[in-house]
Amino acid sequence: MAKNIARERSVDLSHIQGSGPGGRIVRRDVEQAVSGQAQNQAVRTASLIDETVPMSKLRQAIARRMAESKTSIPHFYVSHEYKMDALMGLRKQLNQIIPENEKLSVNDFIVKAVALTLRQFPALNSSLNGNTYLWHGQENIGIAVSVEGGLLTIVSREADQKPLRQISAEVKAMSARVREGKVKPDDIEGSTFSISNMGMYDVENFAAIINPPEAAILAVGSAREVPVVEDGALKVGWRMKATISVDHRVSDGVEAAKFMQALAVFLEEPLRLIL
Repeated sequence: MAKNIARERSVDLSHIQGSGPGGRIVRRDVEQAVSGQAQNQAVRTASLIDETVPMSKLRQAIARRMAESKTSIPHFYVSHEYKMDALMGLRKQLNQIIPENEKLSVNDFIVKAVALTLRQFPALNSSLNGNTYLWHGQENIGIAVSVEGGLLTIVSREADQKPLRQISAEVKAMSARVREGKVKPDDIEGSTFSISNMGMYDVENFAAIINPPEAAILAVGSAREVPVVEDGALKVGWRMKATISVDHRVSDGVEAAKFMQALAVFLEEPLRLIL
């Protein structure tokens, strides 16, 4: 009986452990094997079925804003590679002498560096309003934070005037409130320039979509130890790539390139960020 059922259901008896006398394969063993095959097939079939998933309200809002931005704002992009050896070394030294819960991230340095650089480039810290520009009097840096179902941008206000530890503490506190669903309006409103940092995800380089009504956004990749050539010699160095996306109605490639060069002064000579 067991052999007949196995033959009819194409069951390989060599893969079945018998439960009868002396380990003999009996009818119930074959029927259990058939049932198991059916369950496995059902799982495989279920995994191939299309599923309609509703968009969250946050994802709907992001979709509307990003579609508006990409279709109505003429984006252009400028990339630059930064020498990060000095900054990584300084960060390591500082983190050795401050409490564990106050450790500085690479992004804290980038926020301060961007804010200081924007002082020299008010057009990139502006908003377009019809035929006029609103040049903002504060450097309020938006920082993209990943949350379930999308992204929210928290705001480091007047980041050019704050020490690194204050920037770091405020960003940590706002990020925690966002992820706990306790966000305050001041946490996410009023940014004048944004940063999207995907360095923690081992991303080499990417371009971000401008967050309206801002004029630009900086996309930051990972700081990596890579082979570099300096003074004709091959060595290992820290490098980081970043790309600025700019509204071409507000600025042009030359100004964007100058901004990226000016940013290098702060990132590659990081003592300027703590003096």
